[in-house]
Amino acid sequence: MTPAAPFPASAPPRVLDALRGAPDGPVPVVHRGDRAVYVGLAGWCVGVLTRDAAAVPCGLRTRLDLLPPVTSARIAAGVLHLDEHPVVVGRVHPVAVPDRRDLRDPGRVATPPDAAALVGSGDGLTPQGDDVLCGWLAACRGLGVATPEVDAAVRGLLHRTTLLSATLLDCALQGEVLDEFAAWLRALGTADATAATARLLAVGHTSGAGLLTGARRALLSLGAGAGVAGLEEAA
Repeated sequence: MTPAAPFPASAPPRVLDALRGAPDGPVPVVHRGDRAVYVGLAGWCVGVLTRDAAAVPCGLRTRLDLLPPVTSARIAAGVLHLDEHPVVVGRVHPVAVPDRRDLRDPGRVATPPDAAALVGSGDGLTPQGDDVLCGWLAACRGLGVATPEVDAAVRGLLHRTTLLSATLLDCALQGEVLDEFAAWLRALGTADATAATARLLAVGHTSGAGLLTGARRALLSLGAGAGVAGLEEAA
C-alpha cells in the first residue's frame, strides 16, 4: 500500500514544542474545513492551514491550496497526522508581536477592558469579545506594557469560550499574534498603514475588526493617537 503523501509545514515555536511533547494516540478534530483543520492537543487547539488561511499563531502552515476531507487525527512520534497524511514540520516561523514601544507615552497606563463581559461574548469559533481582548492584550505586549490583573482575569475565564478562542487568548497573553495583526502594528505611522489595516479587516467575518478595536483602545489609552498613520483607519 502506498503511504499517504506528507504535508510539509512550518510551525510556531510553542506549537512545535507541544507536538514534540504530546503522547502518541488519537486527538479530537475540533473543526473541519477545506482551508483549516483544528485539533485538540493537551488543552490547546492546533490548526493545519492552507496557504491562504488566516495565519493564526497556533497553526501549522502548509503550501496547500485546499485540505482534503479529514475524518480523524492522531499524534505519532511528535508528528500530527490528518487521517494518514503526516504534517511534517520543516521549519519554525515566528509569531511574536513586533516591538512598538516607540508609540507609547511612558506616563500613561492602559485602561483595562472588562474581561468578564468580553470572554466568550459572541458567536462562532472566535467570539467577537475574545477578538477584542486579543487585540488589546497583543497591543499592550507590543508596547511593552505588563497587564497582570487583566491577564489573571482572562486566564480564569477561558473555560467560558471555545477551545480555539481560548488558545488564541493564551497566545495573545504570550505576545503571539496573527501575521496580519503583526503587519498592521509594524506599519503604524508609515505609508503602508492603510493597506495593512485593510488586510487585517479582511480576516474572518469579524475577527480582524475585533482585533483592531481592542488594539486601538490599548494604543489610544497608552498615548498613541494623533499623527499615527493607520490608527485612525481602525476606528
